[in-house]
Amino acid sequence: MRPGQPAEQLPEPSIRLTTGWHCLHIYYRVNALALTMLSPQAVDVGCDELRELLNPQREGAPERLQVFAVSGHRADMGVMMMDPDPLKLDAVHQSLRASTLGVAFDATYSFVSISEISEYVPTIEQYSARLIHEGGKADDPAFMAKVKAYEQRLPMMNKQRLYPDVPEWPVICFYPMNKIRDPHANWYMLPFSERSRLMAEHATSGIKFAGKVSQLITASTGFDDWEWGVTLWGRTPEYIKEIVYTMRYDQASAKYAGFGEFYIGYTMSVGDLLKHLKLAK
Repeated sequence: MRPGQPAEQLPEPSIRLTTGWHCLHIYYRVNALALTMLSPQAVDVGCDELRELLNPQREGAPERLQVFAVSGHRADMGVMMMDPDPLKLDAVHQSLRASTLGVAFDATYSFVSISEISEYVPTIEQYSARLIHEGGKADDPAFMAKVKAYEQRLPMMNKQRLYPDVPEWPVICFYPMNKIRDPHANWYMLPFSERSRLMAEHATSGIKFAGKVSQLITASTGFDDWEWGVTLWGRTPEYIKEIVYTMRYDQASAKYAGFGEFYIGYTMSVGDLLKHLKLAK
């Protein structure tokens, strides 16, 4: 810093993000042995506690809270939450652990991340340059209409990326992913222009599923073992399979992506979930 140059203005220390929300996916398995140690009355009390704790409409609930039954042996129940305060998310987990039924729920997997606007989301200028690269002409009315339409929807799209609404669709899928660093296919050694081109191709594949699948990408670099978490909501189960299968053929995925375990679940109310888990009648 040169003499007389003002120091960089740093934000006040805070666990809240300057933009976006913290995100937590957490999965539980019902411990059948621990459940047998609870009286029927205790189970009833515990179910009432969970109905309140996992109610997304309760006072003090995280901004987004969704519960779902999980298919397969790795978990029975999943919870997806988002909020500006990461401790509010953790408080749900700690309250569940401390509840009457807490001894009967074993946490089997969690994923910590934050919402973001990807660096590959084109600005107005980048979008215009892409159209010109594809043969568009700046003085063409069709070109100007496309740019204007993109300019109008970009703020809404970015808001959805940072502060997403959660669709009330019946199927939810989650998986973590990385961009690989293989010596023969190192994503991070590619120039930005090439990475941007590949991600544009990838996005084009996903657009075909508009109205069928809703997607949320959250960033986990520095927060978890993977670099991103992918949450998909589908109108039907087959749409989940179709979008993952289709997009894996894109070069950004086929050559440069690595995937973790997939969790498939089915969204429902807390009351219905407790009945599905055979904890409530």
